Amino acid sequence: MTTFAPDSLALNRKLPLWYQVSQSLRASILGRRPHEPLRLPTEERLAEHYGVSVLTMRQALKELESEGLISRHRRRGTFIEPTARRGSPVRLLGSVDAIVAQQSGERTEVLGHGREPVPGELAEYFPDLEEATVFHRLRSDGHTGEPTNWAENLVRPELADRIDLADLSRWPMTKVLRDAVGVRISRITDTVEARLADPETARLLDVPLLSPILHYTGVTYDESGRAVDVARIRYRGDRFSFSVTVEAT
Repeated sequence: MTTFAPDSLALNRKLPLWYQVSQSLRASILGRRPHEPLRLPTEERLAEHYGVSVLTMRQALKELESEGLISRHRRRGTFIEPTARRGSPVRLLGSVDAIVAQQSGERTEVLGHGREPVPGELAEYFPDLEEATVFHRLRSDGHTGEPTNWAENLVRPELADRIDLADLSRWPMTKVLRDAVGVRISRITDTVEARLADPETARLLDVPLLSPILHYTGVTYDESGRAVDVARIRYRGDRFSFSVTVEAT
């Protein structure tokens, strides 16, 4: 059976439970090993695993079905789609756990890291620094090997010195800073915009020059309100879409 939620899911009661569960389950599905079976447990067993109601679990599964990651068959059960395209929405919604889950399930290669001047457009986040440690990583589909996005993370040097590169090959930067380095994360601000692929992005993502991409900027703050990491991620435009969910209060 597929191993679900390799990391504990701390449900945030201020966010839709179905969304948090769907993101955690999605990460488990995309990170499954080739030899693991495609059939998922029943709704009841999954609901018990995540500690939610069957109705919440049903809504989470409906979200995954709409992405094409699973198919549901009456009396037969729910199955992971082995040939499903692994694209997904870039969502501006979630707790830190939801963000970690969304970033999981891909193969990551650390291309390099080192001290670099803080770019002028990001200086507002690091007013006390002239240089930051920049990590360059390329993410690929774990099944096809096709590049899906590449990321630059500008991290405060005193924190970057405590990062194990092996962790960055397995985990998103958010998880590394929180769980390995011990940063108490208070919030993350996200911005997504449409851009055209520059030469480096076109080369790394294997797309035509000037083809559309989604450019994500995420700023992570610690509990003192200080920016500790600025992530700039370029997503292939043919693999990802931009999605915002607004909940009525």
